Amino acid sequence: MEPVGCVLPIQFPPSSELILFFFLIHFPAAFTVIGPRDPVIATLGQDTVLPCHLSPRMSAANMEVRWFRSEYLFFVHLYRDGKDQDEGQMPEYQGRTELSKAGLTDGNVPLRILNIRLSDEGQYSCFVQDDTFYEETILELRVTGLGSVPLISVEGHQDGGIRVVCRSAGWYPEPEMLWEDLSGRHLPSLSETKSQGDNNLFQTETAIIVKEQSNQKLSCCIRNTVLNQDKESAVYIADTFFPRVNPWMVALSVILMVLFGFIGLTVYLFTTKGKLTEEVGKRDLEIGWRRHVAPIEEANVTLDPGTAHPLLVLSEDGKSVRWAETRQDLPDNPERFNTELYVLGCEGFTSGRHCWEVEVGDELYWAVGVARESVRRKGSPSLSPWDGGGICAVGCLGQFWALTFPGTPLHLRWVPCRIQVCLDCDRVQVTFFDAGKKDLIFTLLLASVPGERIHPWLWVEPGSQLRLCP
Repeated sequence: MEPVGCVLPIQFPPSSELILFFFLIHFPAAFTVIGPRDPVIATLGQDTVLPCHLSPRMSAANMEVRWFRSEYLFFVHLYRDGKDQDEGQMPEYQGRTELSKAGLTDGNVPLRILNIRLSDEGQYSCFVQDDTFYEETILELRVTGLGSVPLISVEGHQDGGIRVVCRSAGWYPEPEMLWEDLSGRHLPSLSETKSQGDNNLFQTETAIIVKEQSNQKLSCCIRNTVLNQDKESAVYIADTFFPRVNPWMVALSVILMVLFGFIGLTVYLFTTKGKLTEEVGKRDLEIGWRRHVAPIEEANVTLDPGTAHPLLVLSEDGKSVRWAETRQDLPDNPERFNTELYVLGCEGFTSGRHCWEVEVGDELYWAVGVARESVRRKGSPSLSPWDGGGICAVGCLGQFWALTFPGTPLHLRWVPCRIQVCLDCDRVQVTFFDAGKKDLIFTLLLASVPGERIHPWLWVEPGSQLRLCP
């Protein structure tokens, strides 16, 4: 009996799979394009590099290297035919990108982006192609920004304690705000507010109630959670600032009110008359003070570009300064502020009386005043006229304040558009006036070394612009 044969059916792959099968046999993958798995972190205004390379390592000198965002045709940077191609580049990246040629023979094709902006944040494609093959990888760029040193101000009594407020501006993304005691323990805040300006940077404000014998020394910390970096200011509230109520005095006050209630109208009339007399006397005193202390010389102040932070742009005549979204490529000389958005005047004074005016307009974030020549240029100097910080100023950060330590709120009935700064070098005294109304705003004493020069000083926060009046 002959064996019975079994015939097995033959299954052919679909046409597309068959084509791919033969393609992989005859044209194996020539290379892969590799980028970082984690997002690349870049700081606002600085330069950053997006890494990308070929694997296995091979020369990309004769390949096309294209960096683009969402659409292939609209490129961030294009290298082809052995050189960079500028025609067709996205306008916002023109003059701001570089492809390093040094590592091309080893397959390195990183992209450097200059003067990082908030609009640079997002995904990027690194695309590499030779004559017969191409590959790409996608990586993410995250942009961050460190804001200003927190300004702490004491704003009166509330709920049996003292209300303390901490403010800062220029952060991205939304920062974290913390109050801490001496041991580093977090303290609950009374309120927190965060808002974005026209430049999309965040301004912050947080408040806390400080009770006597409880956390009288505390610090305000504003933290960039992406960079894990923060800026911090501390304050100590002395016992004498806390409200006290003496029961015996309260009882005596009640008795006196009962006994002398019938003379209330007389007291009111005398008080009203006294207030009028006081206002007139205060005005006369102010006029006399101005005649005596008003500077003899109207100083022709210009700003020193060698001291300006790289994010500040000065006019050609040195009379105005504004914040720029992109960081300028400037030498980091010893005189230049590298952390805070400060600039000094070229002029330095050691004697005599001098004054100048600064037009602040309706800007919300700024400060004007003077600084000692020895003021700290690298890092964050102390905003205090009395310690080593050497800065004496008034300004606006949501509200008007004097840069004391802690900050002193100035509850003005008007918003000055022009500030007159008057420096008396002999008394080491700085007085601020509303240049429009000719009214006195505030007077501060500056701790200084005899013979040390004192310079005009401006603080320009993101989105602001200040101008020295001629």
